[in-house]
Amino acid sequence: MNIHIGQEIEACLHKQERSVAWLARQLNCDRTNIYKIFKKESIDTLLLQRISKVLNYDFFALYSDNVDDISATQV
Repeated sequence: MNIHIGQEIEACLHKQERSVAWLARQLNCDRTNIYKIFKKESIDTLLLQRISKVLNYDFFALYSDNVDDISATQV
């Protein structure tokens, strides 16, 4: 299963009814950078850690939950 992390972040942000401007302020960056993040299929782990903390959501769990799926298909 492929995870599009940018879409996951965007969905989480909308679920929490937060704005792109709010997330940009929390990450101390420009709103355009947030829109670029939404388009990314992969992301730097330090940035993902910061986003996870700001949104209070463990995005890393999306990957670890899929480890069993990957192992099963490779056997």
